[in-house]
Amino acid sequence: MRLITLCLLLFGLFAQSLIAQAPAQPDHFDYYLLNLSWSPEFCATLSSSPQCAAHPGFVLHGLWPQNRDGSWPANCDNHEPGPTDPSAWLDITPDLSLIAHEWSKHGTCTLLSGDAFFAQARKAYRSIVIPPLFSKLDHEIAMKPDAIVNLFLESNPSLSSENLNLSCGNNRLTAMEVCLNKDLQPTGCTALRKCRANVVKITPMASASR
Repeated sequence: MRLITLCLLLFGLFAQSLIAQAPAQPDHFDYYLLNLSWSPEFCATLSSSPQCAAHPGFVLHGLWPQNRDGSWPANCDNHEPGPTDPSAWLDITPDLSLIAHEWSKHGTCTLLSGDAFFAQARKAYRSIVIPPLFSKLDHEIAMKPDAIVNLFLESNPSLSSENLNLSCGNNRLTAMEVCLNKDLQPTGCTALRKCRANVVKITPMASASR
């Protein structure tokens, strides 16, 4: 089942790449999509990833330039240098290869240097309070998508439901996405692929389940 989930996620990423039609030039985007990946679900399939060693909960997958029509720029022609010390950002994205990927694919589509882009990503990541449930989850649970969104709303009074998008695969939680403007203030999400599951299973944190 986990292999099916991985295949569905990879297919989703491939399908999204087909509609990424924005021009590959920096700063041609409308807002940021902050993707907070639920690491226990990712690590249930790919436990060899460097991010899995510390058994984290939500980690920063990326701060992605996004357009309101559902397209997004990628791999832009940006002459700004990448991060001077990629390991300095392991506290938010615990995988050096993912940090490199996020800069080349997404960070280059801003007008920021690598260090400035990841500083923005860290600021955005730390602006979101993760609901307490997700810091101590020691067994699998199932919740309705709206209930998960409501937990985030309770922990983040400045957000509304229009700022959040729940991502799932094979009825399992994969990520929470937050839509932010270029000043990192909440903005409405548009044209995003939503979780259509009636109930979402949540994989527990490995360290908490031992």
